[in-house]
Amino acid sequence: MTDLGKVDRDFFDQYIYPRLGADRDDVALGPTHGVDFGLLDIDGTAVALATDPISILPALGFERAGRFAIDIVLSDIAVSGLDPSHIAISFTLPPEMTDDEFAALWNAMHEEAADLGVSIVTGHTARYSGCSYPWVGGATALAVGDHEDVIRPDGARPGDDVLVTKGPAVETTGLLTTLFPEGFDGLDADVLATAQERLDETDAVRDAMTVSAAGGRSVHAMHDATECGVHGALNEVAESAGVQLEIDESSIPFRPGVSAVCDYLDIDPWRSTTAGSLVVATDPSVTDDVVTALEARGTPVGIAGTVVEGEGVVVDGERIDHPDVDPSWAAYERLASATDE
Repeated sequence: MTDLGKVDRDFFDQYIYPRLGADRDDVALGPTHGVDFGLLDIDGTAVALATDPISILPALGFERAGRFAIDIVLSDIAVSGLDPSHIAISFTLPPEMTDDEFAALWNAMHEEAADLGVSIVTGHTARYSGCSYPWVGGATALAVGDHEDVIRPDGARPGDDVLVTKGPAVETTGLLTTLFPEGFDGLDADVLATAQERLDETDAVRDAMTVSAAGGRSVHAMHDATECGVHGALNEVAESAGVQLEIDESSIPFRPGVSAVCDYLDIDPWRSTTAGSLVVATDPSVTDDVVTALEARGTPVGIAGTVVEGEGVVVDGERIDHPDVDPSWAAYERLASATDE
């Protein structure tokens, strides 16, 4: 098991996968390493579900932290190709959180959910001794629709185009520079300000909905590049589908400020968490439609490569493995420790 971040494939296979409770016929897709959601078949209707922790970072301001938190949860269900429709939220709040702070957080989450057409249907809210920021609960999001409209992360097919939105380390760059600006004294002030703007690009929900609306059933796979970044997401798409991805790295967007921040932290941007970036496999017949739709809403996207027979990921002629460990976690820990001192 990795020291920080999500468990690796070996841990998942040894401890989690063999023990999944009752074997029910209505489970169309159960827990799968690297797959963002599960899928139920309820009398012929598809119900996609995804569960994530709730992370609240007070340094962002509670309104911004609330939007960030709910978007992270909803992105895992939006990549199913079905529009998010319902969410259940459980809060285990630290005792020091005030009523006014919670009100600001909750109102922002309500407004973001309402704007996305998502209803909050149940939950739990309490303060508990021993709880602390940023991990203050969890949430389960749902989407309901036709099975034919579901986009599975394991659906990439030989002949598909591979699209990547926004590029590497968007979240790492925006989040760390916003939370720990004093930790980047060596960066030019303009570069730091540019890097902090990346935090506003961590919403993948609307991009995922745009992809599914523009490409329909010719979008064969969609995955958000969170922990272990773009290289991790590419490997997860390839492994789950049993195919090979051939990637031209220069065709992937690279947002301003990312290179400077990752160089400063001495971390690999391609392996660093990047909520907001999507890896998408499309039939070539709809690639232009998807690209046009994303660009119309201001989302950078590149046609990064193709899906072929084989296995794994080849970037610029060199095979790359799944990173397993995300370097941004250690960078976060270093910056947080320096701030505490």
